[in-house]
Amino acid sequence: MNQILSSLEGMTAMFMASQQGPHTAQSIRDIIAQLRDTPMFSGKVTADEAEDLARLIEEKHGISMGLGAIVDAEDFRPWLHDAKINGDIGNFYWGRYRQLLSLQGLPKSVVDATDEVTDRVLDRLGNPKNLNPWSRRGMVVGHVQSGKTANYTGLICKAADAGYRLIVVIAGIHNNLRNQTQMRIDEGFIGRDTGRLAHANRAQRQKIIGVGTFDQREFPVSLTNTLRDFNKATATTNTSQIGQYNVPVVLVIKKNSSTLKNLLEWLKEHSVSQGTQMVQQPMLLIDDEADNASINTAYSKEEITRINGQIRELLSLFHRSCYVGYTATPFANILIDPDTDDDTFKQDLFPRHFIIGLDAPSNYFGAQKIFIDAREKHVREIEDNEDVFPIKHKIDHPLDTLPESLVDAVRAFLIARAIRNVRGHQASHASMLVNVSRFTDVQGRLRSRINDLVGRIRDAVSVDAGKGRAALANPEIAALHRVWADEYADLENADWATIQSRLHEVLIAVRVIEVNASKRSEALDYEKGGEHGVTVIAVGGFSLSRGLTLEGLTTSYFLRNSMMYDTLMQMGRWFGYRPGYEDLCRIWIPADGVGWYAHIQEAMEDLQAQLKRMELVKATPEQFGLAVRSHPETLIVTARNKMGSGKQIPVRVGLAGRLIETTRIRNDSEQLLRNRSAAGALADAVRSDSSITLVERPRGHLFKSVPIELIRDFLNIFRTDNADPLTDPRLMGDYIEARAATELKKWDVLFASAQKQDVVEPAQIGGLDMRPFDRSVGADNLKTGTLAISGASRRVGSPGDEREGLTEVEIGDAKARHMAANGKSSSGTLPPRIFIEIDGRRPLLIVRLVHPEVGDEKLKEKLPKQDVVAWGIYFPPSSVQGGTVDYVVNTIRMREMFGEEEVEEEVPGDAE
Repeated sequence: MNQILSSLEGMTAMFMASQQGPHTAQSIRDIIAQLRDTPMFSGKVTADEAEDLARLIEEKHGISMGLGAIVDAEDFRPWLHDAKINGDIGNFYWGRYRQLLSLQGLPKSVVDATDEVTDRVLDRLGNPKNLNPWSRRGMVVGHVQSGKTANYTGLICKAADAGYRLIVVIAGIHNNLRNQTQMRIDEGFIGRDTGRLAHANRAQRQKIIGVGTFDQREFPVSLTNTLRDFNKATATTNTSQIGQYNVPVVLVIKKNSSTLKNLLEWLKEHSVSQGTQMVQQPMLLIDDEADNASINTAYSKEEITRINGQIRELLSLFHRSCYVGYTATPFANILIDPDTDDDTFKQDLFPRHFIIGLDAPSNYFGAQKIFIDAREKHVREIEDNEDVFPIKHKIDHPLDTLPESLVDAVRAFLIARAIRNVRGHQASHASMLVNVSRFTDVQGRLRSRINDLVGRIRDAVSVDAGKGRAALANPEIAALHRVWADEYADLENADWATIQSRLHEVLIAVRVIEVNASKRSEALDYEKGGEHGVTVIAVGGFSLSRGLTLEGLTTSYFLRNSMMYDTLMQMGRWFGYRPGYEDLCRIWIPADGVGWYAHIQEAMEDLQAQLKRMELVKATPEQFGLAVRSHPETLIVTARNKMGSGKQIPVRVGLAGRLIETTRIRNDSEQLLRNRSAAGALADAVRSDSSITLVERPRGHLFKSVPIELIRDFLNIFRTDNADPLTDPRLMGDYIEARAATELKKWDVLFASAQKQDVVEPAQIGGLDMRPFDRSVGADNLKTGTLAISGASRRVGSPGDEREGLTEVEIGDAKARHMAANGKSSSGTLPPRIFIEIDGRRPLLIVRLVHPEVGDEKLKEKLPKQDVVAWGIYFPPSSVQGGTVDYVVNTIRMREMFGEEEVEEEVPGDAE
């Protein structure tokens, strides 16, 4: 879209936001028609362009955003409504920011929802007009790249309007993220380019930007700028500007112990010189990426990690303070012990007063869409890296060539940029992410190899791209054509002749840069793009995994193997918004990674659903924290050092209302044979017991009222993989024993059989015919001796398994309850949870044979000679101790399960 159309879109959005009521297709066209007649646009926008713009705005206008869920402490007392009625709150800062959001093209419905949500957060902060001492702790849970910065910028604006006079934003642990956050605050709250304020030339100091273009009656004082972090000397020179706190003072600082130490010292010194006036002001602290480096990772309550302690000390300096942590991966925060107190640092950062879950707008490009709904469209599996670039490698790993999948990913990015230019997106940015190593040395070598590749393609395009069809004789251009045919040939307005003619302008503009903690790192400065936008391939590691926004991210190449939910989700920089080019986005990732992201999405959805359920029953944050800490997936939702450590780690695990499956089994022939024998013994036992009822089902042989002793014998023999915590025999044994006399006394057991007809002779287990289920296993795991179910679902079982053992009446009742709770039809696929959580249902054990398959021909010989026995257990709801069991794990076991915490390896002397 050209500059004129972009301006017309922004003006149309502003007019729409200023008018009351819903907009129709006709009202949008009427506004555009009126604007086209103004001198600014007269004669510059054709009728076809106006119609295309109207349709684009219609699409955006249809975007909606829910208001999320809230869990409050029992002592919550709202104050905002009365303050507004009494006229105690202005609208200067929020009014400017609302205009900016509209000008940037956000739909009115989304702006309205942001207004409502930020009001909800502000209402849970302390009332700045209340002069009595108070302290508030809360957390806002969003989605990766879903607009959390925009949300807390709106909160900052409203807090300033309400009377908060000191606002501290703690951004990421690297300079590039802090600088990026400062720019956002400059644009959305301050209204001036703070980097210019430090300019030696007075005439160059004032540059009005963002909200400052709407109203310049006053500007907040910023003690940091886009060029540098907090500095005591610089802050002291601005003391005169602070004056009587008639305007807010804002700082955007890096999450760094030295920076926090300097700020604490300056505040203490300044408080003395000002007669404690500063610490008596109401203070708001925004902790961005709150689960990173803010958590108390010390091995005991007495040893408080430095950054955690400094944040708590900073809060304790003020008589009236609020802490709001923003994160997309809140598990670590919820795992904070709410009873951790300290005389010096007061309360830990547990969000004891409120937890708010933000709904993403309906156009959010997230894990659900990428890895579940449209996986085939967006995801490409990496299968060729191990010989060239293994996932596990050392800092001196040589890099003489690139995996062909990475070469194709680069080609796809260049073609996608050309298609975007054809679509009129020349002024927009386009980025590619390459995240394959935690070592900055390796990242540097990789950047050089990719730069060489881009250079070869650039030379080929310069020489031959203008030759029409004859250009395909050039191998580099022919390879581009092949990738175009594989990825984009079916798209409208993306014929090869047009794309080939635009390749030269793409190759001239593209840059390959390194983004990490080394001195070679370059800033992702999108402001330098001018009217043509930036085209960049960013190679990095941790710096690309935390908060940093890659503008126009189109192509990603991701080769990491962390099992931690928060680490994986934060590495997913490809989540966000992709207006006008979502169909071009591609992600190259190992097959196991695809399965992990699909699994994590389900866990995140479960967390948000649990938040909404607990809002309905008016649960407190402490109760919500306990529920999450009892969740079986808590064992792997966050890095080991954020869960607390020591010789023994007690973990409370809840298996009630859950499905547990053997998705990882050790590829050991002797143990696999013992597992098969255990299944045979169970089959023999249930068939010979006359008190057990056999029901032949389409899915297999269902035995009802099986005594727990037989289940116990089976599980005592069966072994999976040490890295799978939820199938640990001790955990399962402890959980089952606690309920053996009551709710787990009798079981249903299904010996499942696949429905495929191509298997002529089914296998026999204990005299029962069972057809095996084909399941793919991860190549990387197979190399290390593990059969790990891969693929998008990572499921051993099949949809509908959870209904086995239920009567038609029970199934009908569950559907009716689901309809009543959600207002939806009972037709279509229903969530398994509604069948698992039926009160009084028996636990269900499903035993099946799995035929493992692997795509790599070289690895087929590593597969077991016989089909493998696997199981799944559906545990019913529990009334015993809340459905949990205390499970003690030592540090050695934790390392077996999860490995060491992944930290980017920085080059000595290059640390930021």
